[in-house]
Amino acid sequence: MAVVKKLSVQNIRSHDSFTTDLSPTVTVLTGKNGSGKTSLIEAIYVALQGSSFKGSDSELLRKDSPWWRIDVLFDDGAKRTAKFEPERPAGRKQFVVDDKTSYRLMPKNKHPIVLFDPDDLRLLNGSPARRRQFIDRFISQLDPSYATTLHKYERALKQRNNLLKKPFTNHDELFVWNIALSEYGAYIIEQRTLFIEQINSKLNAAYDDIAGGGDTVSVHYSHTSIGDVKQKLLSELHHHTDRDRQFGSTSVGPHRHDVIFHFNNTPALSGASRGEVRTIVLALKFLEVAIIEQITNIKPIILLDDVFSELDESRQKALSDRVREHQIVITSTHVLSNNKKYKHIKL
Repeated sequence: MAVVKKLSVQNIRSHDSFTTDLSPTVTVLTGKNGSGKTSLIEAIYVALQGSSFKGSDSELLRKDSPWWRIDVLFDDGAKRTAKFEPERPAGRKQFVVDDKTSYRLMPKNKHPIVLFDPDDLRLLNGSPARRRQFIDRFISQLDPSYATTLHKYERALKQRNNLLKKPFTNHDELFVWNIALSEYGAYIIEQRTLFIEQINSKLNAAYDDIAGGGDTVSVHYSHTSIGDVKQKLLSELHHHTDRDRQFGSTSVGPHRHDVIFHFNNTPALSGASRGEVRTIVLALKFLEVAIIEQITNIKPIILLDDVFSELDESRQKALSDRVREHQIVITSTHVLSNNKKYKHIKL
């Protein structure tokens, strides 16, 4: 798929109407905090991935506006539109691609994106949910059925938790959702394990490319998947039923798992400095770009949301050098030092 040539947004967060051309290489959006830089990154993500990385469709809507719309023009002449009108009977966003309208973006029409924002720099010392979200978003770009399965798992989990909160729930009612959770959960665990192993096989070399020095870095899934994962998960759900009833929530399954990082054979949280943690995250992002490109044969678009201000000069250079052959959109509160190489748009 071609690169994005033009972006237009209407009633997206703080923007009533905004249109800009994008460079096929590097575009830098600058402006004060609150000027709407991230909203433009978010709009590109919605148009190319089908959903926001920040909030719901209604949260994108500018205050007191009846609808929002995003239009993208590619350099090969292809166009697409994403629009949302909450007052319409369906109340869902629509996508128009090749003059065909649908309520979701089909996998064949999604363009791979690697997003890098300041929260990613806190990936290692953030919550397990943040690390699960990182790996889930990564896998979903490569395996559309994974995102579908994840959604089914979350719905089944909600149903089981609702039953657990009721004063009287019989075994058969719970068993139906135990079966569903074990089926969907097994697939999630297996895919997470597979991709984390793939990342782990390359992470140390990627880290060394940035930092040098001979340190060792590794990443692991918190739960092994030896044997029949589905049957094992089903047994765990049954075994923890009484405890789950007591607390009104499901205590086992992939929604409780974690992604564990080690630095020089000790937990990275305790053994790595702040700079070393940031280098690990950079290495992860470089691997994300490389693996997506290898599997899809498409160069992902790189969205860098205000991360340069949180990286020192050597890591800024490493980031710039490693992704310079891709289309990149950067947001920043200040003009970057090698500004002449970039298309600069001030908000």
